[in-house]
Amino acid sequence: MTDLLYQWPSAAHFGRRVPKEKFYEHASVNSALREKFISEVDRVIWAYDLAQASINLESTAEVPDIAIFQVDTKGTDVSEQVLGAIDKSIPRPIIFEVNRDDAGVRATRMVAAHKQLGAGAPKISQYFSTGWQPADTERQPLPTAITLPALYAALLEPLADVEVRPGEGMSEVADRLKTVGKLEREIKTLERKLRTEKQFNRKVELRRTLKTKQAQLEQQR
Repeated sequence: MTDLLYQWPSAAHFGRRVPKEKFYEHASVNSALREKFISEVDRVIWAYDLAQASINLESTAEVPDIAIFQVDTKGTDVSEQVLGAIDKSIPRPIIFEVNRDDAGVRATRMVAAHKQLGAGAPKISQYFSTGWQPADTERQPLPTAITLPALYAALLEPLADVEVRPGEGMSEVADRLKTVGKLEREIKTLERKLRTEKQFNRKVELRRTLKTKQAQLEQQR
């Protein structure tokens, strides 16, 4: 799992607190999800807005800008259901920094899903995350990019542990992310079955299938 935090450009600073009620209005939030918001989220800050006007990278309809949201937790973490509701309510790609109090020390993890904009609701992949790290960890400069879509792909690359290939568009990256997620889930299931299987022949078959899936995963990355 990658550990890194980025030094967001000061020119892109936005610093606006977003009331949780705004997400209730724009996303399909039922009573159970609302309770998650209340119990898990202290506050949400739209901290930075990476846009053509602020960082001078060309935007597209696919990536009009990239929002950096800082989410402060009330407990140990924020669930993907809550992040998903925030994502669905904002019509632009989002990179989250989730913050928590870890034994008196502020800890941060960076998390994001690939978001495809288009007609109707945005399509959101599974979420990818760094590990927890001290919030005062030395931050890295942004990846080099000449457009906002290229920057978005470069920001997602270390989170998803998927290498963006030369000439590859975001739709192809999204397809591979979806395949990677599916293969990772299948591999975990096979590993769990392998640990509990008693029959020798069945173990051999499970190992063979597991190696095949692991090879497929490496090809996708």
